[in-house]
Amino acid sequence: MIQTAVMPSQPRAGLRHRIRALNALGNHLPWTVPALLARLIPAWVFWASAQTKVDGLAIAEGTWWLFENEYALPLIPATLAAVLATVGEHVFAVCLLLGFATRAAAGGVLGMTLVIQIFVYPNAWVTHGLWAACCLALIARGPGALSLDRALGLDR
Repeated sequence: MIQTAVMPSQPRAGLRHRIRALNALGNHLPWTVPALLARLIPAWVFWASAQTKVDGLAIAEGTWWLFENEYALPLIPATLAAVLATVGEHVFAVCLLLGFATRAAAGGVLGMTLVIQIFVYPNAWVTHGLWAACCLALIARGPGALSLDRALGLDR
């Protein structure tokens, strides 16, 4: 008995070809574009948050209250958490904006995001997941060509 090979139907093979062709277009998008967005979006969010925590050059009174009452982290004192969060949000946001020490800054933002997700706002996982995805992409792939890290030869 002669067996014949089962050939995939033409529409199925055509769909596979089209999907592969569309996927190949993504190879033409330079990492610089998504890297820039992955830096700027969390930088904007964390800078805006940082600005709500200060009054001029001092930590705002409301910030102390929030860290003592609403945020109330179980691992570190509220005063230390307020200072670390305020300074961290400012410094990490500026680093991400400039693309300077990007992987470290993304790691800092990722750490803060995990703390916020676990201890402060556990139901905001969609928002925190987006921040985490940006940070993980930057940690894995770097800051992109439009960064001080690249200009100073600090990252590939």
